[in-house]
Amino acid sequence: MLIKVDQNLYRILDLYHITPGNKRGHVQCKLRDIRSQRLIDYKFRSEDDVERAILDEHQMQFLYRDGDLFHFMNTETYDQIHLSQEVLGDSASYLLPDMVISVEFYEAEPVGIHLPMTVDLKVTETVPGIKGATAAAQVKPATLETGLVVNVPAFINEGDVVRINTDTGEYQSRA
Repeated sequence: MLIKVDQNLYRILDLYHITPGNKRGHVQCKLRDIRSQRLIDYKFRSEDDVERAILDEHQMQFLYRDGDLFHFMNTETYDQIHLSQEVLGDSASYLLPDMVISVEFYEAEPVGIHLPMTVDLKVTETVPGIKGATAAAQVKPATLETGLVVNVPAFINEGDVVRINTDTGEYQSRA
């Protein structure tokens, strides 16, 4: 969720409602500033007013990466925008060319993206698989085509396509 505090946009990362004994309750939040990417801790009292930021979502196609910039094209108007690595954060590790995703806008400024629950990525580098290994046995690190490194079961080999959960960054299955 995005909120607006003192003309700044913040994404809520963690939220704790604290009610100490005979004192007034408050909400302790860990926030990330959308524009500067700083992490801050903020304590909201019951008297504080917070405005929820209304976001517009547009379907956009990921075109290519150019250094720290990721270029997207609106699938309806064909307008192109670019987002930096800081805005995307960990989501950049799951982007493949020609992937269609939802991009969040606040007052015509792109502030983030929504990924699908899972993505299928090809394994580009890992140690050779062990014949007869089961899924519950051991895990090994594997480098995927986007540069993301995840732990996969021992039977996964180079060239295999694996399904990765975008929320946790964990291996789910072979695709």
